[in-house]
Amino acid sequence: MINYQKILDKNMLSVFKDILENIKVNGLSANNSLYITFMTDHKYVEIPNWLKQKYPEEMTIVIQYEYYNLEINKNNFSISLSFSGIKTKLIIDYNAIVSFADPSANFGLILQKNKIQKKINEDLEKNKSKESNVISFSNYKKN
Repeated sequence: MINYQKILDKNMLSVFKDILENIKVNGLSANNSLYITFMTDHKYVEIPNWLKQKYPEEMTIVIQYEYYNLEINKNNFSISLSFSGIKTKLIIDYNAIVSFADPSANFGLILQKNKIQKKINEDLEKNKSKESNVISFSNYKKN
């Protein structure tokens, strides 16, 4: 059996790596910016504890004007960014990446559909459990 989703995921990840390689070699133009959302609770993500406390599950970083030491490795990439004036090194496993986008190019990919769908489902369940003032007319429908 052909696992189409696995093949697609692998190739979307290759697109992401190629974009990072391009940024490393050529930098970013004044218009481009890369938004990367990743799971901070992934076992192979390395970020400082203070960032993990602030973003316990997920965070989005923006690669735009100031970024340093971008390194692309087989299983992860590392980058240093400034957070409130503090230069901070992040090591992000490719499997932790949820999505990335470049709004100026109107381009983006979702790499963790399951994670996003799980979050949507959790939010729906939370809203169901709250008291609601909505009355369902299906309860009063004539048979």
